[in-house]
Amino acid sequence: MSTLAIYPGTFDPITNGHLDIVERASRIFDEIIILIACNTEKKPLFDIDERLRLAREVTGEIGDVSVELFDGLLAEFARQRNASAIVRGLRAVKDFEYEFQMALMNKSLYPEVETVLLMPSERFTYVNSSIVKEVARLGGNITPHVPPIVAEALSVKFKSSKS
Repeated sequence: MSTLAIYPGTFDPITNGHLDIVERASRIFDEIIILIACNTEKKPLFDIDERLRLAREVTGEIGDVSVELFDGLLAEFARQRNASAIVRGLRAVKDFEYEFQMALMNKSLYPEVETVLLMPSERFTYVNSSIVKEVARLGGNITPHVPPIVAEALSVKFKSSKS
């Protein structure tokens, strides 16, 4: 029986920290769906099509990883796909309370799913999309933190916003 895990997030943009979690989760589970949220409460820099394209391009070499989008309850998506796990990254202690609450809520909505919290590799513990965007906006070097195609997309975004 194959195991399916869902890795949800906004991925605005996808970073090397996200890819670290995907690569490590792909060694645990047979199939990973990166699930890009259409979160109306957030104001993403990249629109949904751009985030889908970037995530698909940077994960193309990782076996049995697909990228989809959703606008609804994660637990319901997991139920529809018969997923066995939801994968979440846990960078710092401050992330734990939120992730713990979300895991319990998802478990109450879909008891068959487990939440698996993975810590990123040490070199990515401080990397998140918001920090990467801010550094890029201010002209800093983001190449250690994102794949080249994402660095280029950020460069284009911030050049066009200055015009």
